[in-house]
Amino acid sequence: MNGAPQENTSYPHVPAAGPPVAANAAGAAPVSRKSPALATVLSCLPGLGQVYVGYYQQGFTFILVAAATIAILNSIPGSSLEPFFGVFLAFFWLFNMIDANRRALHYNRVAAGLGGEEVPDSFALPGTGGSVAGGVILVVVGLMLFLNVKFGVSMDWLQDWWPLALIAGGVWLIVKARQERD
Repeated sequence: MNGAPQENTSYPHVPAAGPPVAANAAGAAPVSRKSPALATVLSCLPGLGQVYVGYYQQGFTFILVAAATIAILNSIPGSSLEPFFGVFLAFFWLFNMIDANRRALHYNRVAAGLGGEEVPDSFALPGTGGSVAGGVILVVVGLMLFLNVKFGVSMDWLQDWWPLALIAGGVWLIVKARQERD
């Protein structure tokens, strides 16, 4: 290494290593830093701190996990599973806040050109690519809400059928994992 910053291909405008720089070679403004404290506070709403740092898919996944857990707790009152889901929700909420803080710290280290830490693959900096599954979900949810608001299409069926979304998500994850393995 000659000390010059190397370009990070997963997040092109953030230098991967080298000494901190005030501006890039073209004289543009430095990369903005993310406040770990603000990321932590924003994560009081699960996923919002991750979205603030730029990990959109992670943020939306976290809010879906929290919402699904709350929905499950609401739909099984008096069940013996309430303590399990309650403890999980409390742990997940705290994990979410710590994760947002760590991601903001990591983002700042990479933006400053400070290398040297080993980063797991699942902790890579966010990219700008899209998600086919995320796009399909947004289109379907948007279409359902539009039909409800504009044409009065009833959404009562959703109360009985929402668990199928969890099953479909699980099948999608299994298929994706098998494709990556092959």
